Amino acid sequence: MDIKVLMDAQAIDRALTRISYQIIEKNRGAQDLCLIGIYSGGVAAARMLAERISKSENAQVMVGVIDTTKFRDDVRGRDIPEGTNTDIAFDIDDKTVILVDDVLSTGRTVRAAIDAVMHIGRPRLIQLAALIDRGHRELPIRADFVGKNVPTSAAEDIRVYLSNEGEENRVELCS
Repeated sequence: MDIKVLMDAQAIDRALTRISYQIIEKNRGAQDLCLIGIYSGGVAAARMLAERISKSENAQVMVGVIDTTKFRDDVRGRDIPEGTNTDIAFDIDDKTVILVDDVLSTGRTVRAAIDAVMHIGRPRLIQLAALIDRGHRELPIRADFVGKNVPTSAAEDIRVYLSNEGEENRVELCS
């Protein structure tokens, strides 16, 4: 297997900082803004973005986690686990919700995340931020904020490693 590092910790830091400023600019600040990381890959990215937005705007940005398992279209007829990793401890009604994922590909996970969010409440607006957009869309979904576009073949895989400490953060292309 051939592994190529596409983004190191510094490149990820720059991409997340750029996305945070784009979110602030597009939404004219952080008022009524909340971030929801798509479990599991988008959770660390959502927390990192919220930290940057909060610091820049001197405002607390709420962060939640959404588990799309029950809302996926590829689990019909299969047993769905009882437990969920969803953790949204704030009201999303009439808020601007930024869904955050590490890698955007077919769009099916994002569609499931939107369904899950709508099951919880009625946001005023839903936007999407992705660290990596690799293409291969099967649904008409696009990210509002993208860290890096990485065209890939179906045989290639993108692996994202994120932690709040940041030293080992990287994005790899595996072929």
